[in-house]
Formats: sequence, structure tokens, C-alpha cells
Amino acid sequence: MNKILLVEDDKNIIENLTRFLSSEGFCVESAQGRGEALDRLLKDKFDLVLLDISLPDGNGFTLCPEIKRNFSVPVIFLTASGDELSTLTGFELGADDYIAKPFRPRELVIRIKNILRLTGGAGSLMKIGNVTVDTIKGIATKNGKDVFLTALEYRLLLVLLNNRGIPLSRGQLLESIWDIAGDFVNDNTLTVYIKRLRDKLEDDIQNPTIIKTVRGFGYKVD
Repeated sequence: MNKILLVEDDKNIIENLTRFLSSEGFCVESAQGRGEALDRLLKDKFDLVLLDISLPDGNGFTLCPEIKRNFSVPVIFLTASGDELSTLTGFELGADDYIAKPFRPRELVIRIKNILRLTGGAGSLMKIGNVTVDTIKGIATKNGKDVFLTALEYRLLLVLLNNRGIPLSRGQLLESIWDIAGDFVNDNTLTVYIKRLRDKLEDDIQNPTIIKTVRGFGYKVD
């Protein structure tokens, strides 16, 4: 059973989310602040951390890199701060995913399971073929060389990786990266960004093996 540490100071959210995730087969413990979270991480082993930004004794943005430096565990931000700057900051600090409240419970479970499957609980490296994504450094490499993804390209790749094996519609992808790019992303520019990702990641862009097209629907990563 995977063990999750929920770092959240809202007692109602703690109660409801603990009940729901427990019903989905997870073991959930909670910490209501930075100090309590670090204390629990020192005393026990967790497979994943769900982290809010606003904490009574600190800030999730300062706690995330501290967790990443000292513990081998993936971190998902689960917060009401879903604006562009907050989302970008979360990923730059090493978060493995970023989910804004309110969220769909089933989507949260799928994202948790994908993060655990992709990282093996290590919260650092995601690999597919000859491409490796280091979520601590926030970079993607191909055959060991940095492919220099833009912030939006990196976010788009993480969305696909975090839903590995699941076809995502163009609408779902647009919704996932909307907070970062705002009005600059529409259906046509999504096609452009997929092409740019393939140019940087694929060995043969005419026959992609990493980002695959689901005809008439969208894309997926196996």
C-alpha cells in the first residue's frame, strides 16, 4: 500500500481527502505545517507528498525544494493558487505535478498513480526510450544531452508523461497548459508545440515513438 503525506492546514480538506484516498487504497497521513511535515518525513518513509502552498508556519514553495534535497519522494502541489506564476514556480522548484483546486478526485488519483509508476517513488527521473526528464532539475535530456525545452514544452511533456498510456484529447491538453500560456495557446498552437517537442525528442519525426498521435482525438505517451 502506497503511503502519502498530505501537507495541508485545512481540517475539512484533510478529513475529506484522507477518506477518499483511503477508499482508493492509499495510506494517508497528514501534517498541518512545514515543521510537522519535515518531522514526519524524518521519522517515516512516504511514497508521495501532496503539498499546499499556504502553510501556517511557512510556504510550500520553500518546503518543496527542501523536501527534494533531503528525501527521495515525489511532490505534487495541490493548491488553490492556479495562476500562471504559481504553476511555473512550482515546476521550477522541482514539483512532479501541479494540481489547482477545485480538482476532480478521480483525476487526482490517476495523477498520483502515474507519478508513482513513473518515478517508482523516487520523484526524480522519468524515462521513455532515450529521453529522461529530471523533475528536480526541471530539464529533459536525450542520450544524456539537454534538449532545452521551453517552460510550456516542459509542462506539456509532463502532462503527457503523468498520464502515460492514457490518450489525451486536444481539449484536455489545452486545458492542462492553459494556466501557463493563457490566450497564447489555441488548437493551432498546440499542434505547433507538439511538433516542436517531437523535433527535440524523436529520432524520426515522421514516425514518432514517444509522442504518438491518436487519430481524430489527440496524443498519448506509452
